[in-house]
Amino acid sequence: MKIYVLLSVLFFSPIIIFAQDLTGKALLDKAIQYHDPNDKWNSFNSILYVTMETPNNTNRDSEIHINLPDEYFYVKAIKDTIITEYTINKGECSIVLNGNSNPSEALLKKYNLSCERASMYKNYYTYLYGLPMKLKDPGTIVDQKVVRKNFKGKEYLVLKVTYDENVGSDVWYFYFNPKTYAIEIYQFFKGDPAGIGKDTGEYILLTEEIKNNGIIFPKNRAWYYNKDNKYLGTDILIQK
Repeated sequence: MKIYVLLSVLFFSPIIIFAQDLTGKALLDKAIQYHDPNDKWNSFNSILYVTMETPNNTNRDSEIHINLPDEYFYVKAIKDTIITEYTINKGECSIVLNGNSNPSEALLKKYNLSCERASMYKNYYTYLYGLPMKLKDPGTIVDQKVVRKNFKGKEYLVLKVTYDENVGSDVWYFYFNPKTYAIEIYQFFKGDPAGIGKDTGEYILLTEEIKNNGIIFPKNRAWYYNKDNKYLGTDILIQK
């Protein structure tokens, strides 16, 4: 299988060795054993509190309810004086703006509120906080070739993941600690990173950890552009 060489020369060195003794499936299983040793994710029913910090902007504080068995998702976000609430309950969507459960079309447009956006938040939070367990989902294609790469002077085991056409077109790379198998970085490109996708997408640095319902989550998730390493912001998981 073709091996992709990432072109972000500021942070990446060339591939130095194949992790021939470890398949992609085996690496993923070890990572899931680290983050979710008791197989709690599929029955996850809890609340996450997340603060988003972005440069030159006020924080956004979110309260996120994820109940996977009941197909329920709720997020309440507070930013400045605006409070938005999205609920998706077994596919049914509702929107609340500053306590108003029936905001006008004008208000929905003004504050960019929609059920499509509610679905986006649901997918965003359940995917990212469900990693690496979500890499077992149908339509996910885990490359069986594991490679070792250096990122900012530290070596990682790296797993490449793509998706069926009906699931997504992004190319993802997941970076795992070679000793503990904890996930510490992930990165995505809008297409082949060795070609047209090389200046697209972002990479995300994960630091510190919090345990919730027996699952180990990253506490801090800092986002950067692949193209120029520009810092975008950090999601901070708050323990309450």
